Amino acid sequence: MIIIYKFLKESLLFAINALTSNKLRTILTLSGVTIGIFSIISVFTLIDYLEKRIRDSIQSLGDNVVYVQKWPWTPPEGETEYPWWRYMNRPQPTLNELKQIERKSQLAQASTFAISSQKKVIFEDNSFDNVQIFGVTHNFDKNWSFEIAKGRYFSPVESNGGSNIVVLGAEVADNLFRDVDPIGKRVKIAGRKLTVVGVMLRQGKDLFGNSLDGNVVMPINFAKNIFNIRSGSVQPFIIVKAKNGVEVDDLMSELEGILRAERKLKPRQSNSFALNRVSIIQKQFDGLFAIINLAGWLIGGFSILVGGFGIANIMFVSVKERTRIVGIQKALGAKRRFILWQFLFESIFLSLLGGAAGLLLIFILILIANSAMDLAVPLTFWNIFRGLFISIFLGIISGYIPANKASKMDPVVAINH
Repeated sequence: MIIIYKFLKESLLFAINALTSNKLRTILTLSGVTIGIFSIISVFTLIDYLEKRIRDSIQSLGDNVVYVQKWPWTPPEGETEYPWWRYMNRPQPTLNELKQIERKSQLAQASTFAISSQKKVIFEDNSFDNVQIFGVTHNFDKNWSFEIAKGRYFSPVESNGGSNIVVLGAEVADNLFRDVDPIGKRVKIAGRKLTVVGVMLRQGKDLFGNSLDGNVVMPINFAKNIFNIRSGSVQPFIIVKAKNGVEVDDLMSELEGILRAERKLKPRQSNSFALNRVSIIQKQFDGLFAIINLAGWLIGGFSILVGGFGIANIMFVSVKERTRIVGIQKALGAKRRFILWQFLFESIFLSLLGGAAGLLLIFILILIANSAMDLAVPLTFWNIFRGLFISIFLGIISGYIPANKASKMDPVVAINH
């Protein structure tokens, strides 16, 4: 143990001496490692942040939810272009199809029919343009993630009876009412008056810009009085949530059978509807992140390569300057392995120093960005470990040839150098 301690101490002192003997050379050499680690770990950190934002955005749509719609979210598997012309003449989902799903499905926990369109919302002299209006059946709150901040959500009786009531998004409520309590007040949409019974808790926009803050929710049976469900400006869809423990694939298979039977499709006919799920979006982003990841390796790899050559150069100089010392050590019985690891440890130390500087720069940059832009970019333990591991690996690769050269020196020749 004492021998190992002395060995590490001696190697550390040699490394510090190599650093301080030529400060400019050291700075230029370690800057390559610093920039390389900074580039690679910055990309990994950015990817982690984006992946978390995307996962959170997808979670808001529901990872155990199936959307029955006219249009699929992505091109068919194996195709790169979106064949929109195939879907133009498809029928829209209907309320009757929702009733069939609720009656026949064994795997669905809750189902909702919804339509959406943009309208102006008016309260006295205040108005809010282009508000996304959702007309929904009463189970909407069980299929879509949101909370009520004030008031309440409408009941099944109010929904089925088509009551003229409405739940406002937080942004809509703020713009129309400002400091006035909106509960019980009446707003006007498309010339019809509705009573505000609730205000949703502010969500903030996710990475895709999705949020209910600028939306309004009303019972579908009242919305039918405002919107023409069959018009192209209204987009009906059905949301079906799987029961706990039910695989979404199984639910999709069941829904496919129910809808094909309802639409009387023959066995060889293609589906005239789309069953969308959030994992489709995730797959689209997986390929993008793989490309960004590769780009990070390439960008940082060149910088690290330059830094590796710099460390190797310092180590060759260090071996030359300490040739006599190596000769004396070998004359006194030091083994090749001892000399090899002595120089390798020095090389690893130099590389780690550059890598730590790169991680420190990332940490400072993240602190500034999070504070100035109200972000939550994380520098994870895994990325710190990855940066240090790359530094150690680089130190070993860069220092092996000079260290191996030193370990093979003839002690007589080295002493007389």
